[in-house]
Amino acid sequence: MADEATGPGRLVLAATPMGDIGDASQRLRDALGSADIVAAEDTRRTKSLAKSLGVAITGRVVSFYDHVEIARIPALLDDIEAGRTVLLVTDAGMPSVSDPGYRLVAACAARDLPVTCLPGPSAVTTALALSALPVERFCFDGFAPRKGGQRREWLRTLATESRACVFFEAPHRLADCLADAVTVLGPDRRAAVCRELTKTYEEVIRGTLAEVAAWAVDGARGEITVVLEGAQPISADPTDLVEEVEALTADGIRLKDACAQIAGANGVSRNELYDAVLVARRASED
Repeated sequence: MADEATGPGRLVLAATPMGDIGDASQRLRDALGSADIVAAEDTRRTKSLAKSLGVAITGRVVSFYDHVEIARIPALLDDIEAGRTVLLVTDAGMPSVSDPGYRLVAACAARDLPVTCLPGPSAVTTALALSALPVERFCFDGFAPRKGGQRREWLRTLATESRACVFFEAPHRLADCLADAVTVLGPDRRAAVCRELTKTYEEVIRGTLAEVAAWAVDGARGEITVVLEGAQPISADPTDLVEEVEALTADGIRLKDACAQIAGANGVSRNELYDAVLVARRASED
């Protein structure tokens, strides 16, 4: 524990196992046993983790989940300024990565209070490594949008993204998300669906978007992380795609939606494609 006479304490961010308890580091064990305050996303899970590790938590345990995060910060800052060590742990993986934490880190930085990190398990980097896709450059987009319209709009932003994209998805929304990805990005883009990483029923499904979407139709369980291959450079001419758009409109799809779908799958501007369709229509009327 920190000695109050030495001045400010510190905030320690600690990664926790995603499933396999053997992934817990010795530094995590030491920190759980010595921190003055353990701020936990789920206090019961953290106490259970400590028990599994054979560690006795001697400090005060406080809850630190989304709905109480902001309210807890002032008192934790005061504790750190008083010379205490605050250990922040979330349910699995690294705090601040789609988990509580960044607001507390930012508040510490604003007060110039020490912050350090105990590195460890992360679903993001684990999924990237297992994906069998080129991931030298990648972006992380947190959880996919829940609503269909917002999700499709988000997917369109990935149409020309050359970096691999990793994101989380709830199992009950996975099939719809991948179906939308097929529609917006095309069936041939490669992807990997990683579920229950490091756990007993770990599974990685690799293939084209069409293939993984077909697999997901039967349902998936557990924690889901998806890795999407980066877009390949495409130099399609919008005028060459007019017939594809018209084929969709003939099936009853609105022109703007058809343009968005074909543009997304081919990496062109939907506005330019829309204009090309209008020009082609005017020319056919002359």
